[in-house]
Amino acid sequence: MSEVWTAEARGAEGKGASRRLRHAGKVPGIIYGANKDAISVTFDANFVKKALVNIDAYNSVLTVDVKGGDQERVVIKDMQRHPARADVMHLDLQRVNDDSRITKHVPIKFVGAAKAPGVKLGGMMTFFQKTVELRCAAKDLPKAVEIDVSAMEAGENLRLSDLKMPEGVQVVALLHGNSDYDQAVVGIGKVRR
Repeated sequence: MSEVWTAEARGAEGKGASRRLRHAGKVPGIIYGANKDAISVTFDANFVKKALVNIDAYNSVLTVDVKGGDQERVVIKDMQRHPARADVMHLDLQRVNDDSRITKHVPIKFVGAAKAPGVKLGGMMTFFQKTVELRCAAKDLPKAVEIDVSAMEAGENLRLSDLKMPEGVQVVALLHGNSDYDQAVVGIGKVRR
């Protein structure tokens, strides 16, 4: 899926106008930040649905081409979905440039779980977190954090401080300077005999 999204500027705002847009197959949204005025926009609902199938879109810098306006570089900051149908109801997009410092939740991908010695001995691997909150420049934002768990033994835990982050990427919880925030990410229980 392309990282260029096409949007139209919208004039009418409010709950009623947003409802009419959704009935017409559009998704209302807003682009804000970078010391510029916010822009209310709409996207084609089918395009948004297809674009968000690719989970990398949530942690990518997207280019939004606003018809009759500028191209904006953004990240998805927030999204509201319909509670029953899971349709996207509204998008909040934050403007960024390569040096913008942003904070985002990024998915964790665990690799090698079946090869871990602790699992082979009968220990159960438990995943305590599925995402990790990172702070970095927009250009350094990883699409996911990959953790190799293939060497984990029974009774062992990996914590946030054990994660290998790319240059310039920080784990937000560790910025507090208190070891209480260094939470376990994954662990293997002790083997019962």
